[in-house]
Amino acid sequence: MSADPTPTTVPHPLVVRTVRVEDPGALLDLLPADAPLAWVRRGDGLVGWGEALRLEVSGPDRFADAEAAWGRVLAHAVVRDDVRLPGSGPVAFGSFAFDAHASGPSAGALVVPRVVVGRRGGTTWLTTIESGAVIGRAPTLRGVVGHRAPVRAPGEVTYADGAVPADGWRDVVAHGVAAIRAGRVDKVVLARDVVARTAQPLDPRWVLGRLADAYPTCWTFSVDGMLGATPELLVRSEKGLVTSRVLAGTVRRTGDDDADLARAAILAHSSKDLEEHEYAVRSVADALEPFCSSTNVPDVPFVLHLPNVLHLASDITGVLAHDVGGAAAPSSLGLAAALHPTAAVCGTPTRAARELIAEVEGMDRGRYAGPVGWLGADGDGEWGIALRSAEIDPQDPHRLRLFAGCGIVAASDPAAELAESEAKLEPMRHALASD
Repeated sequence: MSADPTPTTVPHPLVVRTVRVEDPGALLDLLPADAPLAWVRRGDGLVGWGEALRLEVSGPDRFADAEAAWGRVLAHAVVRDDVRLPGSGPVAFGSFAFDAHASGPSAGALVVPRVVVGRRGGTTWLTTIESGAVIGRAPTLRGVVGHRAPVRAPGEVTYADGAVPADGWRDVVAHGVAAIRAGRVDKVVLARDVVARTAQPLDPRWVLGRLADAYPTCWTFSVDGMLGATPELLVRSEKGLVTSRVLAGTVRRTGDDDADLARAAILAHSSKDLEEHEYAVRSVADALEPFCSSTNVPDVPFVLHLPNVLHLASDITGVLAHDVGGAAAPSSLGLAAALHPTAAVCGTPTRAARELIAEVEGMDRGRYAGPVGWLGADGDGEWGIALRSAEIDPQDPHRLRLFAGCGIVAASDPAAELAESEAKLEPMRHALASD
């Protein structure tokens, strides 16, 4: 479907039915191998499959265009929602490019699945979305979950340099440090990619299952060929309450608990990492302030312990103002648009950091470090930043691009940043392993 669906281009209204169902167990186990959609954390969340509608967008106004198109679809939808929880009723999964000027299929899309299964706080529901149907009998899981082929391991995986070889990426970091010391930017986030090739065509469910098992506190996602387990929540908007989890400042874990506790203490007092973190927190707080009647920004970060790394983290919360300059409060996607790109994935000042990234990074990020998540009919939803992630080549199911990025400040050391990027690649390497 086109990026600008109107009543004349959508042949039939969407008919949406949501009912409660018995708990089916692990949500990810319901997914088919073909184009699975997922947003799961600690076993709760949403999974979907099939495609009732696709809304593709590009350019600087891609978020606004996507939201407007979604609104036009909803205006003609027929909805019966017996659950009325966040994520029930009509839902669109979304993924958007990092670069505002990206074009083509990778620039951004909202995907409306034909089937969604959600779970939250002990309640499980099933949503079916059809075009041109009528609301009939309540759907059942048995009726929509057909035969599922066994999950297939990827077999042997080989890795190769991406756009910039590892040794060359240290030079990229050095250029970033030089630009900071010259006063061009205060912080810049530089990323690199690694190309993975699997012996067998990739079954995304293999990756998603291993990520969810190893990183349960992260948001495991799969949207339109982009999959991963992000530890960073760009924004959640739910009934007027806004939440954002900001990560910046990282050290690799050693595998020894005592040594890692010592590293956590060092990280919590590291002037270099605290400086990097403060830039990221301030960028999010400043972006949210115009839309909120009140915000809470922690004075000091906490240390988030993940299996591969330790992060400095801050959870920022706010209460949406009912009226923002005469306009209604923004949706979760509108907030994501206002926040993106944060200093945690771009740098500061934002425009100068983006220009520097385009100048020295040497690769197309695609949807890496862009918003990924879901949007409901009421505008509420959850959007993460596509980190600890990979993009499946749409032309070759054996090929993936893995991504990692690091925040660079004046005190950054290129060799240390390369080592940090390797630590950030570990979740996807683990997820692709067959052992």
